[in-house]
Amino acid sequence: MPYWPARLTSELIASDDRARALASSLTVAQVNWKPSPSSWSVGQCLEHLAISTEVYLPPIGAALDRAPAGSAADITPGAPSRWFIRNFIAPSTVKAKAPGKIAPGSNVDAAILDRYLAAHRAARELVARAAGYDVNRIRFANPFVPLLRFTVGTGLEIISKHAMRHLQQAERVKAHPQFPGA
Repeated sequence: MPYWPARLTSELIASDDRARALASSLTVAQVNWKPSPSSWSVGQCLEHLAISTEVYLPPIGAALDRAPAGSAADITPGAPSRWFIRNFIAPSTVKAKAPGKIAPGSNVDAAILDRYLAAHRAARELVARAAGYDVNRIRFANPFVPLLRFTVGTGLEIISKHAMRHLQQAERVKAHPQFPGA
């Protein structure tokens, strides 16, 4: 079995642990507190991650449904995909507006942590399923930019790195000196 499924699964579990540590004891007011009107709250970060994972998983799963079995020793995104991940997905200081389809609401329910964890559970299941395929050759229709087609491997990397980015953002919100109860 290739190493990449274990690596991605481990990254997703680590993100789940960070999310639990970050949000499990927050009140609704704390979940929705924002340092400024243009910033996101902890809850909005988690909701954005849950929604984006929920939107990405079905097209990736559908691509696997149509693909022959195979294997890939590692995930090797091409240069454009690496650039996209580095500049818009992985933890970075570059700000980008979320597509409307995955923009969080202005008021987030306190149960957002459960939704986030459920989305990541489904992502881990898809990673396990994808281990039996050449994820560097199978492409899926990008749900945000239909003309842009990523490989399944790139899509799975995006889910993991995206969580790291927005959990870091949520941690900065919670560490803000004016965070309620801080």
